Amino acid sequence: MKRVQMLAAVAGLCVVASPVMAASLNAKDRARVARAAPRDRDDVRYCLLQGKKGRDKGTVIGAAGGAGVGVLAGGSLGETLLGAGAGALAGRVIGKSEGTNSECDRVLARNP
Repeated sequence: MKRVQMLAAVAGLCVVASPVMAASLNAKDRARVARAAPRDRDDVRYCLLQGKKGRDKGTVIGAAGGAGVGVLAGGSLGETLLGAGAGALAGRVIGKSEGTNSECDRVLARNP
């Protein structure tokens, strides 16, 4: 029963955390947009935002998956949190590359 409650809490956290993690550009990315060629500025901004959204979404999904596996495997709280951290790290790396497409890769390579 305790595992089911914990799994439900993790799932609820993922649903709540997704809108909170809305992507916005930091100063470094805003400077990159400003340096971009005038015809590419909108595309660079869009691609940077898409990459951030993918990264953030991957982090949340990975953390939930890692915690879910920890709960289902019968791990202690520490083991479950360790699984959530590892899942979040893996999800962040995977989500960063999955957030953009080949056109964004070309636009961002053209405008470093």
